[in-house]
Amino acid sequence: MLGLDSSTSAQDSAHLAAELDHAHRDYRTCGYASLAVRLPRLITTAHAASTTDHALLGRGYLLATRLLIKLDEQQLGWMAADRARQLAAAAGEPLVVAESARQLAVLARKAGWHDQALTLALNAADAPELREAGAPGTALRGLLVQSAAYTAAWNGDPVGMRELTAEAAALASSLGDIQLRDLGGFSPATVQLHLVSAENSVGDPARALAAAHAIDPAALPSTERRARLYTDMAHAHHRWGHRDACDTSLLAAERCAPQETHARPAVQALVSGLLLSGRTTPDLRGLATRFGAFHA
Repeated sequence: MLGLDSSTSAQDSAHLAAELDHAHRDYRTCGYASLAVRLPRLITTAHAASTTDHALLGRGYLLATRLLIKLDEQQLGWMAADRARQLAAAAGEPLVVAESARQLAVLARKAGWHDQALTLALNAADAPELREAGAPGTALRGLLVQSAAYTAAWNGDPVGMRELTAEAAALASSLGDIQLRDLGGFSPATVQLHLVSAENSVGDPARALAAAHAIDPAALPSTERRARLYTDMAHAHHRWGHRDACDTSLLAAERCAPQETHARPAVQALVSGLLLSGRTTPDLRGLATRFGAFHA
């Protein structure tokens, strides 16, 4: 995934940029089988180029970080995010530096280092360079505040989570159009999507589902984000003891993005848990079989 084999011949910058665009499209559409081939090859080729494009490499490592976090490969995620940060700093790319900080904050949160995660995200959001970068800078500030809100939720602070979410929502409302699609997108709908996850994390499935029902899936910027909505709804229904609704949400996620639903360890664990507790249905057994969690 980190693409350190230098045997691949160098290609021109325009081709590498097109390949990175294609890799981002693979991620947005949950085409992970294609991405798992394309992204390491891209990073390898960029390393082998006679003139290193630090900005492009930094963005490639950021995409690798997001995929590794999704797959719960945290050690490799730390390496990729740190490389992205160093390359972005060398290239003088403040947006990529800030996004690297956001991914490092996600990794710190997953490691249980909540204070460090909050500090990373909020310090990066306050960087003067973001305030001078127009709409993309405002959107990235919003993503960082959103990340801090989610960390507050993990830290058992619902009041802080909702205050930070309201701050992110205000930034999104000030922008109007969806920004930063290659980073997951930032808009009022994506802030609301993060609220679903955050309410789940503070243990309030009723609020999580209310937040979810306020979202028009078509307003979300990608297949990956829509699949996240359905899996978050499944987790909320499961927490509330609504097995049938949980199954229905999981099936909706699978229809939306099979590779996303099958690849995520958290969703695999949810399906396995449903198999081991309470009744099962033909739909659940079929889903589990496709996950590889059940064998007839």
